[in-house]
Amino acid sequence: MVRDLARTSSHSTELGAQVSRRTDMSEFHKGLVWLRRDLRCTDNASLAQALASCAEVYVAFVFDTTILDGLPRDDRRVAFIRDSVCELDETLKARGGGLVVRHGDPAHEIPTLARALGVQAVFAARDYEPAALRRDRAVARSLEDQGIAFELVKDHVIFEMNEVLSAQGEPYSVFTPYQRAWLRQVRPVDLAPHGKPSDFRRLTQPPGAVKGAIPSLATLGFDVPESRRIAVPAGESGAQQLLDDFLPRMAHYHERRDYPAVRGPSYLSVHLRFGTVSIRTLAREAHAAMQHGGEAGRGAQTWLGELIWRDFYFMILHHHPHVDGRAFKPAYDAIEWAAGKEADAAFLAWCEGRTGYPLVDAAMRQINETGYMHNRLRMVTASFLVKDLGIDWRRGEAYFAQALNDFDLAANNGGWQWAASTGCDAQPYFRIFNPVTQSEKFDPEGRFIRKYVPELADLPNKALHAPWRADAQTLRDAGVVLGQNYPEPLVAHDVARQETLTRYAVVKSPATSAGAPDAG
Repeated sequence: MVRDLARTSSHSTELGAQVSRRTDMSEFHKGLVWLRRDLRCTDNASLAQALASCAEVYVAFVFDTTILDGLPRDDRRVAFIRDSVCELDETLKARGGGLVVRHGDPAHEIPTLARALGVQAVFAARDYEPAALRRDRAVARSLEDQGIAFELVKDHVIFEMNEVLSAQGEPYSVFTPYQRAWLRQVRPVDLAPHGKPSDFRRLTQPPGAVKGAIPSLATLGFDVPESRRIAVPAGESGAQQLLDDFLPRMAHYHERRDYPAVRGPSYLSVHLRFGTVSIRTLAREAHAAMQHGGEAGRGAQTWLGELIWRDFYFMILHHHPHVDGRAFKPAYDAIEWAAGKEADAAFLAWCEGRTGYPLVDAAMRQINETGYMHNRLRMVTASFLVKDLGIDWRRGEAYFAQALNDFDLAANNGGWQWAASTGCDAQPYFRIFNPVTQSEKFDPEGRFIRKYVPELADLPNKALHAPWRADAQTLRDAGVVLGQNYPEPLVAHDVARQETLTRYAVVKSPATSAGAPDAG
């Protein structure tokens, strides 16, 4: 039987958020915590629930072959996950337990492990992705056949599913009113950490025959050279290190976040993705800083807004699962995207950073080299693919899913549909990012471009953002030969913009003049 412990309004979750306040009377003798994208001990909702409900608690993680088998053999995310799992195992050992690690299909591994350990309940943090829901249903059925409870708890978000609704009791489809409602509704209990240190006494060391060793990358079938490793440190300790670095900078987040050559972001997104830090921890820090007001409060407010966007996209995926593969607004599925050999060649050039637009190329080379892309540049590159090249947003979404360290279906899909104007809260289709003005505004000195497109490094700033506009002498002095060591632009932005207006007009979006301004 699946017991979903948080399918209620946020105002009735106080007991769930404070599970450590239960009495010592355990509901189950033995329980198993199945960690997935919550690789931490601190403020872990499923672990806290198990520790409050069971006399003895085991903890497990499965290297999921249904996911791993489809990844490139040098996927840097697998190395990050394994490093985080190793640290987590050491943390659990220090607290009296240890991590049971399996490599296989969780639909088989978890019920088998639960039976071997003799547990009465399995605990996990609820996931919202369609594939994860199917996986959990399969596990639930198998556990139920054995008479083992399967308890799901909220952990990945502050508010989920039906917890933030409009006055009419409907889910929001536009972000700004959702954000206002979120901020009105949030209370200290929603941001409070789960569990308390004394609960860890219930952690139990797994039997040696069951625990086994953590498989090496080679055993998992991966070879990730140091040059491809994720640059940020892994595990809870890595997340804490980045948070400690960011907190003094948070006051300036609203001023610096749009400049890719400036240390403005927190760089915590990959840690949020794999749960080596709690969303409650981050939201609590931002919410507390907001209360100070002034410039410091503005930075915190802007950062909290980004975390609320994350909740919003999880909510959208829950209520509208069709967005995984189709437009949020079905009418936009009628758009005729560029296709054929020419479109395929343009898509490959975009993927490889050979579009002839320096900021777009630098951003694509960044994601290919590091697995990271600055948020402003995610919007610029997505807009360029969809609205300059006329290529289906789903192709870009799939490329980012493969390349991004922090890939998360809900956020990635939401961001791409926003850029393509096919999603909820979509920008009007006539707002099209101009890749040159974006470059001039957000990388004015060309520091980011010169790092990732070194063949343009000797161009003066004035010519760097649009080399094809430079005079012949300037290009010669910089050693740039367009069409040879740096490509000519794939498209003329002004021409592509008019074609986009025509392409989108077929779905009868809000009427506008063909002369409407660019998004800059």
